[in-house]
Amino acid sequence: MNVREIIEIKELLSTPKNIVIVPHRNPDGDAIGSSLAIYNYLQKEGHNATVVAPNDYPDFLKWLPNSKEVLKFDMQNRQSKKAIEKASIIFLLDFNALHRVGSDMENTLNEFEGEFIMIDHHQEPDSVAKYLFSDTSICSTCQMVYHFLEKLDAIDEIDAPIATALYTGIMTDTGSFRFASTTSTTHKIIADLIDKGANNALIHNNVYDTNSYGRLQLLGRALTNLTVIEKLKTAYIILTQQDLDDFNYQKGDTEGVVNYALSLEGVIFAVIFIEDIEQKIIKISFRSKGSFSVNKFARNHFNGGGHDNAAGGRSEISLEATVSEFLNVLPEYKIELLNSYEA
Repeated sequence: MNVREIIEIKELLSTPKNIVIVPHRNPDGDAIGSSLAIYNYLQKEGHNATVVAPNDYPDFLKWLPNSKEVLKFDMQNRQSKKAIEKASIIFLLDFNALHRVGSDMENTLNEFEGEFIMIDHHQEPDSVAKYLFSDTSICSTCQMVYHFLEKLDAIDEIDAPIATALYTGIMTDTGSFRFASTTSTTHKIIADLIDKGANNALIHNNVYDTNSYGRLQLLGRALTNLTVIEKLKTAYIILTQQDLDDFNYQKGDTEGVVNYALSLEGVIFAVIFIEDIEQKIIKISFRSKGSFSVNKFARNHFNGGGHDNAAGGRSEISLEATVSEFLNVLPEYKIELLNSYEA
């Protein structure tokens, strides 16, 4: 995003406007955190801002300041479409292509005649937005929102609610600051957010230490279903719809489970396959260490993508057939798996 574009955005935001903020479908901590940070900033500046999420998000994020104001497109369709129709600007946060919001909402956004501002850190963004702030080297969209506010000369506008939202997104997308994408700049930003009112201990507790009994039982089932392929330094987990039903699955209950497979000594590639009967798909999360690109793997085989070390995908065939396909293509990557620099 160059100087001219920043000047134009400042001009766009210089007078009160109707603005909508959109995260991706099944929003995570980074998506909701960045959306609420922008929402709180715009409200402070006198704009009529509305967050419209494609669908619901985990309960462990619903304590965030003003999260109750978020509209869910699938459940509050009329109100959501009305907000989008009235808007002159739409922020697209933490995703790089409109299909990431689901087909119904995608159709609505395709009819939008105002300006899109996209802020995202995923690879290969679409050209839908007039104003694009894209940087795949940055750990989270929330960190990018911090830099965006820097560009707007608005860092002093960050108060406790904004700082809390940004801290949450950075924390969750970096695995509590342990991933390689966490830089010294990230830690400097985190220090500033704490100084501006983000209660780091409370945020961590609200996100990670509020598990339901069912969620922990589901984690136990997932670990029971863990399979390790030592010769390919790979581990994968399978969760059937029955597994989810047995433990009263709630949205967000499988968040981070794939990382347990990646934590095994000697494993550099981890996958979780989750059966979703309602959507008639198999949801897949990929994680890796070192140089093995799960973004490439997901794009090549499972209609997905993301980052080099964290990506998602999906399959529309059965769970058994999906896992079989995975096991069939995995040996093609043997050299890359064995030569990952963290092996």
